[in-house]
Amino acid sequence: MAEQFLSTSALRDALADASFDRPPAIVSNAHITGLSVARALDSHDIPVIVLDRNGDGVAPPSDAVAFAGAVTYPLEDFEGFRSDVEAIVDAVGRDVVPFGCMDEWAHAYARVDVDGVRLPFADADVVDSVLNKSELYATCERLDVPYPETLRLSEVSIDEAIDALGFPLVVKPALKREFEEAFGTNVIEVADREEFADVVTAAEDEGIDVMAQKRIDVAAGEDRSLASYVPPEGVENAIGVVGNARVRYPRQFGTSCLVERVDHPAIEERALGVLEETGYYGISEAEFVYDADRDEYLLLDVNTRPWKWIGMPVAAGVNLPMAAYAAVTEATYEPAEPRDARWVYLRDYLSLLAGEDAFWDVLSTDDWAALLSGSFETTTEIDLTTGVYRPTDPAPAAKLIETEFTDREYYCAC
Repeated sequence: MAEQFLSTSALRDALADASFDRPPAIVSNAHITGLSVARALDSHDIPVIVLDRNGDGVAPPSDAVAFAGAVTYPLEDFEGFRSDVEAIVDAVGRDVVPFGCMDEWAHAYARVDVDGVRLPFADADVVDSVLNKSELYATCERLDVPYPETLRLSEVSIDEAIDALGFPLVVKPALKREFEEAFGTNVIEVADREEFADVVTAAEDEGIDVMAQKRIDVAAGEDRSLASYVPPEGVENAIGVVGNARVRYPRQFGTSCLVERVDHPAIEERALGVLEETGYYGISEAEFVYDADRDEYLLLDVNTRPWKWIGMPVAAGVNLPMAAYAAVTEATYEPAEPRDARWVYLRDYLSLLAGEDAFWDVLSTDDWAALLSGSFETTTEIDLTTGVYRPTDPAPAAKLIETEFTDREYYCAC
């Protein structure tokens, strides 16, 4: 357990005084996703160092984290970030394996070009081609993979987009993290021309390339995502599971707060086909939604990194972070045959139960008893895991409560 979140210089000193019998993993950022990755790696005795721009995330106090400290935020000063990483590798005294848990961190590690950084995913150009929705949807077009009707606003006018798509429609960025930083979300629904023009103008002022997308009549609770690790040799040796985001918060366009493993070979085949076409290897989540009007699943996005509910495939016996780590080190990992698993982020799930009369609890009395007793961590009868709360590792949940009931805030899309 990291005793405290250190400054960059104090972290370098602490790492120089430590010894590592294997390459440590570096995990950024240090919130919900980073915590899940740290726990997944720690379960195989991999030392974990979490890095972030500040210590407000829930990961630093976890027992799964050996060291935690600050680095320069790459979107603000990439050269400063690169210099910090170089100094950290030098202090560790051996190679490190980075896991970027949001787009900007994955981009930064892909571009850092520091000796001693063993990258467990494809290079920056490949990552860019997958994350850029314009290029991603062009790949879908070639492979005949359905995707939402989308127009790039650098190529058509606002009025042309309105004529083609109608209202309401959604505005999305080609690359979402800068959009999230500017607007606090990665998608904005607009109902009329004035709203549409305001969002487009604001995005232009920020230098962000945006697209207009037909609003999908999404069938709630029918989402499908392939959670996978593709090794450098290709998709033939990929591992993964398909997850169903049964509950989102907020319900329509929110992030997942309850995800179940499901069998859906067609989704797996389509997702792996896209990954193969792009040449991407590493951890990824390929997101599909069910369009009731078109009566088919549409590929929305591919996240080329760990994401919020990555603890579900780990609980299903497919530890994607460990597979990625083993591929670039001397470690070994053999996944189990996938089993049933459910993942819940209790903070959002409880908010739904408390604040939305139309939402009915999908957890059973036995599920709640296992959560409250902590037996869900050890029992084989309850196929349930959590995003943050774990009685055997309580400090992250305590940290989350601090941000909920005090004036401290930590924004993170993960």
